[in-house]
Amino acid sequence: MDIYTLHRGSAPLLVSLPHDGTLVPEDIAADLTDEARRVPDTDWHVSTLYAFARELGASVLVPTHSRYVIDLNRSEDDVSLYPGQNTTGLCPVVRFSGDPVYRPGRAPSPEAVRARVERYWRPYHRALAEEIARLRDLHGRVVLWEGHSIRGELPFLFEGRLPDLNLGTAAGVSCSADLQARLEAVLRAQDGYTWVANGRFKGGHITRHYGRPAEGVEAVQLELAQRCYMDEDSFGYLPERAARLQPLLRALLDACLRHAQVERSGTA
Repeated sequence: MDIYTLHRGSAPLLVSLPHDGTLVPEDIAADLTDEARRVPDTDWHVSTLYAFARELGASVLVPTHSRYVIDLNRSEDDVSLYPGQNTTGLCPVVRFSGDPVYRPGRAPSPEAVRARVERYWRPYHRALAEEIARLRDLHGRVVLWEGHSIRGELPFLFEGRLPDLNLGTAAGVSCSADLQARLEAVLRAQDGYTWVANGRFKGGHITRHYGRPAEGVEAVQLELAQRCYMDEDSFGYLPERAARLQPLLRALLDACLRHAQVERSGTA
């Protein structure tokens, strides 16, 4: 069974979409509640939204399985990314609504969680690390772009209405100041969408773990409010909304590429 698909590009940019997958094996699905079987907390359609990234020469890594099987953007030791705040874990047992993922008494045992780490989590992270290394060897530097999306109003996770675009750089640790400044300049130059940098979402495990600017690897997470490109209730993709958003996403990825190229020429 495939765990992920990887398109290998030639540019110093890797787009990772760790919550795009929707597949839940039958033995796991049998333990889920009826609502959880719809995998409502998927980052719906982000692979479609970012399809243009291949035209930029980017590599694109996409998992096949749902975050309910294993959350690829959590550390294998399941340490909370946001201490003191409601969140979900490595093998989530609650949905973003706060409702249960599993039927009573059917949550995975520690042994089952470890088995999922070996079967699903490690292969994705191995592919991620190897592709980062390949692109860094080619170019000297690489930018890892973490593409995410979430329902714009989720009282269990945050108060109020989430900004349209939520840039996360682990409070400036996972990328250089120059790259963050370039990205913020792109966001300031547009007026169609609200945005924030390092607000409620500062970057998950992947951004925080792999972003090492001093070693030539910069990582950025963008959490999109799903209302920008889809219907949040039906999970349906809305092509007209997506078409309005994609030029801004392209401008952000272009900024990543320009930064990587400048950094490469500056160190050559």
